[in-house]
Amino acid sequence: MDVATAAKIGAGLAAMGAGMAAIGVGSIFGQYLNGAVRNPEADAKMGGRLIFGFAVTEALGLIAAVVALALAFS
Repeated sequence: MDVATAAKIGAGLAAMGAGMAAIGVGSIFGQYLNGAVRNPEADAKMGGRLIFGFAVTEALGLIAAVVALALAFS
């Protein structure tokens, strides 16, 4: 296998990582809503953790997308 082929395979795998970030964000918000419905009093405590989890997951997804583009076009 040559280097160009390996780079394309790596770009595809990195693009899958960006897609998995979308699944992670959906899971974060789904679990937040599940917890808020079960215990409305804890809703204020969970808000900060929700935003932090969302930001970290999106950052990892963006990093994976940048790596995929860098591998695909280099």
